[in-house]
Amino acid sequence: MGLLVAQMRLAQINEYRSDLEYRIRLVSSTKLDLSNQINELVGFGSDMDPDSPEMKALEKKKERLYVVEKALDAQLQRYQTQLQMIEQEEQGVKEQLDKAIQRSFS
Repeated sequence: MGLLVAQMRLAQINEYRSDLEYRIRLVSSTKLDLSNQINELVGFGSDMDPDSPEMKALEKKKERLYVVEKALDAQLQRYQTQLQMIEQEEQGVKEQLDKAIQRSFS
């Protein structure tokens, strides 16, 4: 890989890594907000009759929130895996860039 191509690829990798890091922060923030909502529902429903329609509605909402939380966990895991892969590729491109620089000055 030539020097210019390696530099361009490294710039693309950095851009993609920044995008993934942003997405990870966004999903983590959303997951935190969701966890807070779940905790509020648990606290709110603690003084209600377990057989009341309101409590059953709260339980259904809590179950839906848990499903969303699991989906966010899966998405977060995918982004983290992609980030690891891009970091490995970055190392490879940096090594190629170093070799190209050495060849240029040899």
